[in-house]
Amino acid sequence: MNDFPFLSILTLLPLVGAVVVACIPRRKAELAKRVTLAWSLVVLALSIFMWVAFKAGGDRFQFHESYQWIPSWDARFTFAADGIALVMLMLIAVLMPVVILASWHDVDDGQRSAPTYFALLLAFEFTMIGVFAAADVFLFYVFFEVMLIPMYFIIGSFGGARRQYAAVKFFLYSLVGGLFMLASVIGLWVLGGHTFDFTRLLQSVGEIDQNTARWLFLGFFIAFAIKAPFFPFHTWLPDAGGAAPAGAAALLVGVMDKVGTFGILRYCLPLFPEASRWFAPAALVLAVIGILYAALLAIGQNDLKRLVSYTSIAHFGFIGVGIFAFTTQAGTGSVLYMVNHGLATGLLFIVVGMYVARRGSSLVSDFGGAGKLTPLLAGVLFFAGLASLALPGTAPFVSEFLVLIGTFTVHKAYAVIATVGIILAAAYVLWMVQRTTQGTLNPALEEVPAMRKDMTLREKVVVAPLVLLLLLLGFYPKPVTDVINPAVQATMQDVGKTDPGPTAVTANGGVAR
Repeated sequence: MNDFPFLSILTLLPLVGAVVVACIPRRKAELAKRVTLAWSLVVLALSIFMWVAFKAGGDRFQFHESYQWIPSWDARFTFAADGIALVMLMLIAVLMPVVILASWHDVDDGQRSAPTYFALLLAFEFTMIGVFAAADVFLFYVFFEVMLIPMYFIIGSFGGARRQYAAVKFFLYSLVGGLFMLASVIGLWVLGGHTFDFTRLLQSVGEIDQNTARWLFLGFFIAFAIKAPFFPFHTWLPDAGGAAPAGAAALLVGVMDKVGTFGILRYCLPLFPEASRWFAPAALVLAVIGILYAALLAIGQNDLKRLVSYTSIAHFGFIGVGIFAFTTQAGTGSVLYMVNHGLATGLLFIVVGMYVARRGSSLVSDFGGAGKLTPLLAGVLFFAGLASLALPGTAPFVSEFLVLIGTFTVHKAYAVIATVGIILAAAYVLWMVQRTTQGTLNPALEEVPAMRKDMTLREKVVVAPLVLLLLLLGFYPKPVTDVINPAVQATMQDVGKTDPGPTAVTANGGVAR
């Protein structure tokens, strides 16, 4: 089954679905929703088959496909997936039907086109799958830039009060980052043997001058740091996450932002190993600053969606620490964190969206005691918050633990400072839950009919898969880590890093390895 063109079909399916849904008349909104959901389930089914066909102990890159595109540039439609890309593709496939079902009534006001909205969701899925499946640097860049377009229109046309400002800011930040990467892509083509093929570039980049390689690395890194986002390139995310519809925000923070961290792992580290080692101390400093700074800002937020956005910036700090610690444990923890963060933050955004839809406001001060009216929904919000702060027994705990223990073996100070972020996470999550669902009931809530309704059957179906996955991967992450580990080990070999050996104190007080 490794010869089956999984990746090209998986990439094109949502694009075809987007065209089909866009052609559905506006008056047939229900049909558009059903077709979109069915299409996303087909993508999920194909992704599951691909997961089963993937051989964890086999070649690093599998499902390889290559088709001619621009011969004069040696740019090709080349697709391939290692373990890191595979888990991200599965995350997209799992989240998409959940988001579609969660967004079922987001455009039921009659003033906006449901077929357009759901077609944009499928178009966004097409670009997300493409960016993770691409094994040609130019093809990756194209998907990296094109994915801005559907999300720009989703935020700008279907978002909240500040949607136009947030959409433009999101687009400009990402576009500027993309220009830095374009300069590096061109430089890489010129100096890397006039090819964009990733595997061929791996063989030729060693001949690039050290100082030049550092500049090329920086161009890629800035683009990925903005996309992630890492501190201090983060300011677009709270605005975009706060203005986007809840389902789209779950995709924006849960998947799209992972393109940044994926890009660092896939392109920055293997293609520029010396530059990665040279820049690692600065990257670690930025990562731990981001953990603490974003957590402190999250504590002070009165807007639920902006609060969740700031928590994600803190979580990306942990992912950054794990990447630049250059150990297999920390690297595996970072990739697993990317998956688990997508599940936990996706659930948190969706549940927050359910509350915002009922109340008509995302301000924490407009709630208070909401759990007395919606106990089940409040319970799911509490669970999502606990998963977000990496409570033992939930999936994020495993990844956070791997990142910290893998970092501690080589960078004790960074690991200790990052651990403070766990304490701050408990503060902002528990304070959010307390101010929103606990305490004295806000009398204004009783005057809102929608607030007196607990979770519907559709909403239970939406949250159930994410809750189950967070619990399952919290107790048994092995199926995912077995897929991730070989790819991370290969990446560490590209960087020229090996895991530190066990230490022991000798009889004369020295340290032996």
